[in-house]
Amino acid sequence: MIRRIATVGGLTLVSRLTGFLRDIVMAAVLGAGPIADAFFVAFRLPNHFRAIFAEGAFAAAFVPAYARTLEQTGIDAAKLFADRIAAALIALNLLLLGIALVYTPEVVGLLAPGLADDPTRFDLAVALTRITFPYLALVSLETLLAGVLNANNRFATAAAAPIFLNFSLIATLLLTPFFADAGHAAAWGVLIAGVAQVVFVGVDAQVHGIGITFRLPRMDEPTRRFLKALGPAVIGAGGVQLALFADTVIASFLPTGALSALYYADRINQLPIGVVGIAVGTVLLPEMSRRLAAGDTMGAASAQARGIQLALLLTIPCAAGALAVPDLIMRALFARGAFTAEDAAAAGATLAAYSVGLLPFVLLRSFTAPFYARGDTATPVKAALLAAAINIGLKVVLMGPLAQVGLALATAVGAWINLSLLAFFSRRQGFAVSGAAIGGPVVKLLVSGLLLGVSLLAGYYVLQGALVDARIFRDETMLALLLLLGAVVYTLAVFVLLGGAWFKGLLREVSVAADKEAPPDLEQADPTDDSATLPDNEPAPKA
Repeated sequence: MIRRIATVGGLTLVSRLTGFLRDIVMAAVLGAGPIADAFFVAFRLPNHFRAIFAEGAFAAAFVPAYARTLEQTGIDAAKLFADRIAAALIALNLLLLGIALVYTPEVVGLLAPGLADDPTRFDLAVALTRITFPYLALVSLETLLAGVLNANNRFATAAAAPIFLNFSLIATLLLTPFFADAGHAAAWGVLIAGVAQVVFVGVDAQVHGIGITFRLPRMDEPTRRFLKALGPAVIGAGGVQLALFADTVIASFLPTGALSALYYADRINQLPIGVVGIAVGTVLLPEMSRRLAAGDTMGAASAQARGIQLALLLTIPCAAGALAVPDLIMRALFARGAFTAEDAAAAGATLAAYSVGLLPFVLLRSFTAPFYARGDTATPVKAALLAAAINIGLKVVLMGPLAQVGLALATAVGAWINLSLLAFFSRRQGFAVSGAAIGGPVVKLLVSGLLLGVSLLAGYYVLQGALVDARIFRDETMLALLLLLGAVVYTLAVFVLLGGAWFKGLLREVSVAADKEAPPDLEQADPTDDSATLPDNEPAPKA
């Protein structure tokens, strides 16, 4: 499993780094003004629905169901199940797309009512949403194909697909003179990326004999179990997205730039969530589903415990840095072109608030995986809905005194509540991660993070004086030097407090837990080697 996490995390890191390049170009071209606000509304709307109907709820229900069918009845039955679900998914998305395109002004007015007071921003948001919304149908199909690949131990292609979004947006933004404005350029970049992602993932699935052929859905046993799991998952994902919808709705009433500050701060916050949290969760879900289907509960629990430790090891320094020097991060990355120092300060304060909840954000997928792997999508819904209710209530209370920073802080509090409830429910059901297994290392990792945060603050004030006369690349130089200082301090602290044996044990036990019982039809192949050819490296799946 450690190799698979490295594959997903590594490619996600490439995606996030190219995403930073995209955001740098976007900040320089779009800035944080009315066109940027209109585009971010248009971009958020299909992404909210995607999280409900595609990557969030759908993946939570589909991957365990597909993995269970693959483990218990073979590749032919699993492929038939995927074909039928794909046909239903596309039909649903086309219906939703038709409604959204006809009633776009009403949808934008409902989800960003504050824009109604600014006809220019509102009309532009409507026009851009009509371009971006088809991305939902495309990414929904891409999510299904990615789930099929992941369940067959092929993680690289699905993890690399989001890179197309970054390159597509960069290309269209650089070609802004050929569009009506920068907002239209970015919107068309989103739609082009959706097509590229589907083709990229679909070709890989087809080459390896697990591509999709649309077939008329039937209400057989696997489908019934899938729908039974999907219903609660949609409600749970809807609860989470409701809180994010609240961000868009409330921020639309705040002064110009609030939506943009939320976007840029969230982009930084999403780096460890994507590289670490989603990578660990993506690998854990099919792995735990297969193990539990085979009756190996101890192996599933061991993989989860070590996955949590690995996630914290990599996330704690990110949280420490974002809390210690958020303004510097935003200035160094984005303060150029149309993005001013004042914009960077607003985004930096928002980033610090988001970072309060970074640890639970990263761990959420690791804590929901045991429920989803057991076919229980209802319990995570309870946690998500209660956390979302508190989250939205806090947003309303904090928006006045703290503006968009209050929205981000409420989101962070909601993440802690969600994680705490998941831990409580898992303990009540008897499969909680043992405190004895992770308690000691977690405390020592937190102490290491505290030492890192203190060293970054001290280094920041020292470098401010040392580089006071620097006229170019001052912020970039300070950030680079602090990254070097932080890496040294955190590495030394972890080794002193935990020891090298802990690292070896972490890697060994995660690998053993995952590789001990590879599925018989896949065990001959390296699941991370996408250069493998079917005849020589792995048995070809039956058509």
